[in-house]
Amino acid sequence: MTDLVVPEPTKQTPESRFFKRYEDDVDEFGFHPAKYRNVERFTHFLYKSWFQVQVAGLENIPAKGNAVLFGNHSGGLPLDGFLLYDGIINYHPEPRRLRFLVSKFLLKNPAVGDILRSFGCTPADYEVSTKLLKKEELVFFYPEAEKGTGKLYKNRYKLEEFHSGFVRAAIATSSPLIPVVTIGGDEIYPILVNCKPVAKLLKWPYYPVTPFFPWLPFPFGSIPLPVKIMVTVWPSFKLKYAPEESENANLMTAITNDIRNDLQSKVTDLLDMRVSPFAKWDINEVNAYMKQAKTYWPRSEKHFQQL
Repeated sequence: MTDLVVPEPTKQTPESRFFKRYEDDVDEFGFHPAKYRNVERFTHFLYKSWFQVQVAGLENIPAKGNAVLFGNHSGGLPLDGFLLYDGIINYHPEPRRLRFLVSKFLLKNPAVGDILRSFGCTPADYEVSTKLLKKEELVFFYPEAEKGTGKLYKNRYKLEEFHSGFVRAAIATSSPLIPVVTIGGDEIYPILVNCKPVAKLLKWPYYPVTPFFPWLPFPFGSIPLPVKIMVTVWPSFKLKYAPEESENANLMTAITNDIRNDLQSKVTDLLDMRVSPFAKWDINEVNAYMKQAKTYWPRSEKHFQQL
């Protein structure tokens, strides 16, 4: 009798495990992994080849359980969320989906709304966010909203005022917070002018005028500059307040302002490490900085739950 030859099992990549995990998970908000898979191939090209994205602290994305992610927002066209998501899908040992809160303006846009929903985006609605957190999802808030993506080039890396919804949702659902800082996004579409009359006419939150848009024909006017992007994912923390205190508007504002100011300091520190927008980052220097600064939140620490 001859021995059966059993082929060795093929080792699955994180990307294949991600799409296998969610292949039947089409939900009420339009998440549809089969639709997103083709988009992800393009996103991965941007991640790996165009922007040569580096992510420090990817291990701080938890393999299970809920969390509120938040960070600075930029880019004219907000690619920062797509790029972090692609890093999770392709390089995290336990890749899982992120639910991004995006404006209804984008979700209603016929060109991109369906793609955004299939990707996992949901309306920027407080009730939606808390519902997802109670379902043990990862929910990403950009507290600057459109003010962040529409900021002028001269104001790059200066954080706009934060909306306190992410703090309120974290406290109401007893969810940990995970800060994310992205450097590079503010230069991919340098906005020189926001043409407000045109924005009002089109019912857009802003109408960006860049060195290329609207002067060059499509798609050349929308090609992003190949800036080298660094994403830092910081260790999580929990706030010490009981869920009912999420209704205290003054407290929510105070916590939000403290967190925003500490995040601005980290943006500034990382910018000081950068040689040039088009130069590759020294990931070892970034990792060393994060290691020594991971618990350094001078304004916010008074709000933290002691573990």
